[in-house]
Amino acid sequence: MVQATELGAGVDTSVLVRLLTGRPEGLAVAAKEFLAGMEMAGAPVFVSNLVVAETCFACQHHYGIPKAAVLGGLHELLAQPTFQVPEDLLELLSRPELDTAKPGFLDRLIHAEYARSGLPLVTFEKAAARLPDTLVLPPSG
Repeated sequence: MVQATELGAGVDTSVLVRLLTGRPEGLAVAAKEFLAGMEMAGAPVFVSNLVVAETCFACQHHYGIPKAAVLGGLHELLAQPTFQVPEDLLELLSRPELDTAKPGFLDRLIHAEYARSGLPLVTFEKAAARLPDTLVLPPSG
């Protein structure tokens, strides 16, 4: 069995969902114990944008948690010093009314990832025109 090391570990969606929902209880306890062990070891826990996006979807659609509660819970959880998250994620999660923003959270998450790489976002989503360095393609014909 592979062990997490002092170098850290990357968690997947199933772990993050259990930390946010507390369900099922046995898995949630195991996730909390893992996180506590990493904190004691001073080892970072990495969370990718993909895991954050999947967690948003899973919590809303499989657990019925309102979008605002999911985003707020993610912000609170991922702000803990043990977590290492992509640059700008916590700032994005702290935006007021993010749950109703246009463009939405996932579009903004994608935009931020490309912006960190110095790339423009190319999309058909008209609401994305509000974001800097974004090209909204017009329909052809």
